[in-house]
Amino acid sequence: MDLPVWQALYQELEAKNFVPVAVAFDGAGNVAAEPWIKAANPTYPCLIDTRHLVAELYDMVNVPNAVWIDENGKIVRPAEPAGVTDSFRTMDRKTFAMPQDAVDEMTAKRSAYQNALRDWAENGSRSRFALSEAEVLRRMHTPDDDRVRAAANFRLGQFLNETGRGAAALKYLDEAQRLRPESWNYRRQALSLKDPTNPLAAGGPEFWNAVDALGKEKYYPAADDI
Repeated sequence: MDLPVWQALYQELEAKNFVPVAVAFDGAGNVAAEPWIKAANPTYPCLIDTRHLVAELYDMVNVPNAVWIDENGKIVRPAEPAGVTDSFRTMDRKTFAMPQDAVDEMTAKRSAYQNALRDWAENGSRSRFALSEAEVLRRMHTPDDDRVRAAANFRLGQFLNETGRGAAALKYLDEAQRLRPESWNYRRQALSLKDPTNPLAAGGPEFWNAVDALGKEKYYPAADDI
């Protein structure tokens, strides 16, 4: 999540009771995430979820993902990419530069997503972006056996790694990814745990090889209505 962007949106919409809550999914906890949070100096809540509990509860398989929850605690939009596109795949992996058309696409998607949030903050349940209960349920995924086992394997892998048994952890981290290959959160976290001394491991060659292997399949499935 781009913390400064969300800080600006929060300041704009705070009077309308809009509050973003940022959650970092990182088993390394404060060591990995806290410097980024402090550098952004946000005034809205920022949490660090070392166990990926929020991801499990809200079916988040990638970042940035977002869930819209109204003032009554009701889900208005289930987990979906938060104003991002696959344009990052055009990035030069040495210079991190992107073609201008990819930058324009990314900027337009972010703007459209923020405008949808503005509309919701202004109009609440009358917003055209607020989904009906039936549509929310249709888009949500009920956990199946594979997803439950994936979460259990991932958590066991984390535990083994944290207790000094990194080699034993790999089997369970790999099994979590096998059971739930769509979870890029699992994949990135496993890469970080496999190479804890390298802060860029989660975005290294193994990650990019997996992205390239998608072919025409989307990394960020787009929401058709935003």
